[in-house]
Amino acid sequence: MSDTDETPRAGQALTGIRVLDLSRVLAGPWATQVLGDLGAEVIKIERPGAGDDTRGWGPPWLKDGEGRETGESAYFLAANRNKRSVSVDMAHPDGQALIRRLAQASDVVIENFKVGGLARYGLDHDSLAALNPRLVYCSITGFGQDGPEAGRAGYDFMIQGMSGLMSVTGSPDDEPQKIGVALVDVLTGLNAAIAILAALQQRHSTGRGQRIDVALFDVAMASLANQALNYLVGGTAPRRLGNAHPNIVPYQAFETGDGHLILAVGNDAQFARFCRLADLGDLATDPRFLTNAGRVAHRAELLPAVAAALKRQTTAEWLAMLDAAGIPAGPINTIAQAFAEPQALARGLALELPHVLGGIAPGVRSPLRLSDSPSGAPLAPPTLGQHTDEVLARILGVPQAERDRLRREGII
Repeated sequence: MSDTDETPRAGQALTGIRVLDLSRVLAGPWATQVLGDLGAEVIKIERPGAGDDTRGWGPPWLKDGEGRETGESAYFLAANRNKRSVSVDMAHPDGQALIRRLAQASDVVIENFKVGGLARYGLDHDSLAALNPRLVYCSITGFGQDGPEAGRAGYDFMIQGMSGLMSVTGSPDDEPQKIGVALVDVLTGLNAAIAILAALQQRHSTGRGQRIDVALFDVAMASLANQALNYLVGGTAPRRLGNAHPNIVPYQAFETGDGHLILAVGNDAQFARFCRLADLGDLATDPRFLTNAGRVAHRAELLPAVAAALKRQTTAEWLAMLDAAGIPAGPINTIAQAFAEPQALARGLALELPHVLGGIAPGVRSPLRLSDSPSGAPLAPPTLGQHTDEVLARILGVPQAERDRLRREGII
């Protein structure tokens, strides 16, 4: 596969939109991966010789066709499909000039430097908007562009703690727990992508781009959802409930005869059906448990009876019966078991992408499925600088002799 084979794809929702990606690690790259999945041309700027920090976040490493480790980390592969990698030294004036020219030819710039960090390079919003007034410029930071914490770096783990998310995650008898993936980064990437799409739509009316300010802290607080309102309405900070739900009962994990399952009773009719199925008919008519509000108030009295009933049969037996009765329930899979689920296989959630180094780069299919502009075959995440020459020649018209000079001087 050559660089020139990987021309921008046609017929997708964002075909014709060019995104200049100055971000690294996860939140920013996740946003640009979403845009790339929708057909945008994403140009990822990376440091020569080093690249995105996550390139070194292994093992595990991608293997080539001969089974040898390539040095491409699984972490990097997770957030960088459908992109072109251009290696440019942002600290060098000639490198800055190349990036400014790419910004002039782009619709979107996304960056996750500290507040004000790009001004010294002439790559901040005001500098680039003066060159390209139609530019949508998205800044992702830990705490936003203003406020007393604006200058601080922000990381997913610390934001999970600071936002209160960890205070409602984990067993009430153990220490607070972070979520098993960097979900604040992922949610920040998704929110950034939504804001970028909104700004592009606004540009149709005004002809102007705009500045987008997305903060991990803001996203984490907004993502507290019902737990935030449980506090703001009720006046009491929610506590950790393990796998239980603060507002619905029974809605948690339970032990079965041979493992565990999730029972997610969402309304009173489902609860009555569950009681009949579990031979707990007396509970269905008990005034304490007739409504969800009553079940929440009396969860300590109700749950032991539910738990005892579920231990009488295996997980598979219960799931079959609960499904037949229209009562929401499911297994607690490992990630391997999740990819082996018939639904995951039918939906083609595991990708196999031919990689430029040989072999196959695994991936996970985008959940965004559009009927009139479906995603084409995804491109494997790029190697460092894989598309430098192709992009500089095609978009900027930089001649070979000039590219050779820039390479000799370590600028690209």
